[in-house]
Amino acid sequence: MTKSKHAFNDQDRAAVYRAIAERRDMRHFLTSPVDEAVLLRLLNAAHQAPSVGLMQPWRIIRISDRLLRSKIKEIVEDERIKTAEALNERSDEFMRLKVEGIDHCGELLVVSLMDEREQHIFGRRTLPEMDLASVACAIQNMWLAARAEGLGMGWVSLFDPQKLAELLTIPDGAKPIAILCLGHVDEFYSAPMLELESWRKPDSLDDILFENTWGQIK
Repeated sequence: MTKSKHAFNDQDRAAVYRAIAERRDMRHFLTSPVDEAVLLRLLNAAHQAPSVGLMQPWRIIRISDRLLRSKIKEIVEDERIKTAEALNERSDEFMRLKVEGIDHCGELLVVSLMDEREQHIFGRRTLPEMDLASVACAIQNMWLAARAEGLGMGWVSLFDPQKLAELLTIPDGAKPIAILCLGHVDEFYSAPMLELESWRKPDSLDDILFENTWGQIK
């Protein structure tokens, strides 16, 4: 088969696939600070993400105040307890999991959907949630770039959006969707942490790939 003339060279292409394969949702961090130039590169990587109608619906808040960081951790801890209660028989197992690295990560970022999104109709008339998909693309860009820089990142979603919005004075109509822990790590997990902790075993590609119609396997 003829290789595309636009393909990266073998080394660069392998680096892209390596970043994808070795990206991990990290929970364990060192307290070392993140270099400002590296952080700027990661933020630019996020901002270069594709977005529906080029609306760029992401807004990023850098948390530099230590007291504010501790208040965010309290919001996460409150939701962690409520999630454990909702899990019933897996409650104790869940409470043993480490679900965030807020205390130790070098940088803490909160990513939010912007306000006044209703004016953006292109690509969202029947699928308004494409704004959320766009923000997820920005976060994934940053995640992969962080791995290439040798930094770990963890996406924390255990929080009450309204409480976090009030804490950070996020306007009505906007919605925080991610607390991102970013920083140096001692090592990257050899596999997803929830797999290592026997919480869940990942599905194989064969389990989720259909052809032409739902459930039809080639």
